[in-house]
This record gives sequence, C-alpha cells and structure tokens, in this order.
Amino acid sequence: MYKNLLFEAKGNIAIVTINRPDKLNALNADTLNDIKDAFLNIKNDQNVFCAIITGSGEKAFVAGADISEINKLDVLGAKEFSEKGQEIFNLIENLNKPVIAAVNGYALGGGCELALACHIRLASENAKFAQPEINLGIIPGYGGTQRLARLINTGRAAEMILTGTTIDASEAYRIGLANKVYPQNELMKNAEAMASAIASKGQTAVRHSLKAVQSANEVSLHEGLKFEASLFALCCGTEDAKEGTNAFLEKRKPVFINK
Repeated sequence: MYKNLLFEAKGNIAIVTINRPDKLNALNADTLNDIKDAFLNIKNDQNVFCAIITGSGEKAFVAGADISEINKLDVLGAKEFSEKGQEIFNLIENLNKPVIAAVNGYALGGGCELALACHIRLASENAKFAQPEINLGIIPGYGGTQRLARLINTGRAAEMILTGTTIDASEAYRIGLANKVYPQNELMKNAEAMASAIASKGQTAVRHSLKAVQSANEVSLHEGLKFEASLFALCCGTEDAKEGTNAFLEKRKPVFINK
C-alpha cells in the first residue's frame, strides 16, 4: 500500500512505521506523501482512537530530510518544499486524535520536527534530537523554529537551532522535549500501553482535552479559559459523562460508548 511506510492496526490504535532503514528513515518526497496519506486515513477512520509513529530499525526515528533533494532547490522550490512539509506536519498536529512519537534513535532535522508535531514524545535511551540545519547554511523548514520554541522555551530553542547541537534522550527529557525515556527494547511496548490507555477513555473527552491543551499556545489565558469552559460544558452533555460519573459513584469501571 505504501512505498516507504508500514501500517498496522491494533484494535483502536494505528501504528505507522517509517520504513527506509538503509537511509536512516530520511524524509524524501515519496515518504512525505506516504505519511500524508496514512494520517488522512487515520483521521477519517472512526475506529482509530490513537496513533503511534516510529522508525524502522534500531538506529533512527527519522534522521532528517533528504539532503540530495534540498541541494537541488531554488528559492521558489524551497518555499514549496517547506510548505509541503508544514502542511503534512500540521495535519498530524491538528488530527484531533492523539499521536505518540516513539523516537527510537536519531530524530534530526525533519525527524525532530516530525516528533514535535506529535502530541506526546516517548524516547528510547539511545535517542538523539537535533535541529542541525544551521550546519548546512539553512534553517528548519518543517515547523521546527515555531514548535520547538513553544515546547521548550525560546532560549533553549535558539540554542539548539543556532548551534545545531545534538542532545541525548536524558537531556531531551530534562528540558521537556521528551515525555519519558525507556530502554530501546521497551519503547514500543510502553508506547502501545499509553495509546491503549488513551483509547480506553471516552473519546469525546479525549478530543476536547486535546483541543483545549493545544489552544494554550495560541490564545490568551482569558480566551483559553472561556474555551475550556465551553468544551467542559459540551462534555457534560454527553452520555459518556453520565456513565463516567455514575461509575465513579458506584465504584465500578466505566463503559464508554463515545457519545
């Protein structure tokens, strides 16, 4: 179905694996097209509640964009190249379903930007993160300057981007770039466990929670609180809210129907 991706469905979880291990899963045009198609399918599949994206092999999540493609770009082509990547990563960020990045090695350049577009980042102990574009005489073009600054603060983002420094998993965890760090052989097990936990919740509440959290970087506190209140009200009008609160009062496990 895909040229450079593996796609697997496990219950209500979709697992997307970028599959170019001989190129350390670098993002070329075909791979970006595969990612776009896969996440459009995830978006439209009502049976998928959560997604995981990872890389094939043990060395790399995604080791960057394909430099041979960048080398051929003129100014107009470069703008189109950047906007295409941004469009696809925006699709992931705004999917309205949680996406977990299981970073199993190098996440460099476009790979780091792909992880940043996901809602949660889990890393293996051998993971490495960097925005090294400065070493090529260019800047991040798939959202790195914007998402990294919002996630870890502008000072730390500026340091990573201006120096091109590579950081390890423990440093990524310390500065908030990675949510958790696991041994390599336990990464996917823990990613799937987290995805399963999310998929077990009432999905209206999951979607509204994601919307509310994401709005925090876009609006003032006053506007964000108003948005939160409106989404809270919508949740309280659902059957799942009644089931969840009744189950709590009756000391039993809730059975959500996502309505």
